[in-house]
Amino acid sequence: MPAPPGQPSYALSVTAQAADIDELGHVNNAVYLKWIQDVATAHWSAVAPPEHRDAYVWVVTRHEIDYLRQTLDGETVTLTTWVGEPKGARFDRHVEICGPDGAVRVKAVTTWALIDRSTGRLTRVRPEIAAPFMPA
Repeated sequence: MPAPPGQPSYALSVTAQAADIDELGHVNNAVYLKWIQDVATAHWSAVAPPEHRDAYVWVVTRHEIDYLRQTLDGETVTLTTWVGEPKGARFDRHVEICGPDGAVRVKAVTTWALIDRSTGRLTRVRPEIAAPFMPA
């Protein structure tokens, strides 16, 4: 499922390397998980203002991943992410990994919790924190 119309998304491309390939000849599931986390953190770093990046850190509380098609050594895929509505201290984050043909290889929904760096405790995703990631 692509980002809903009007929902801001963030994308980056990665190319599968020999070290990413498992004994079955395709990208290992653990690599997909790393890519899912990489695009999420890159989105936060690219969009959140510096004062938010300094004050907060996100931790994953849940991953739900559907592996639909394989990715082979040397293939370049596009990782696209967007967020759902904040719920207290949590955001659901959606990720799609698509091949060069546009076909979805992996779909994921991950739940991330916001931590206040100064206290180490969960903190509510306030509107000003969510705003850069939400439709205008």
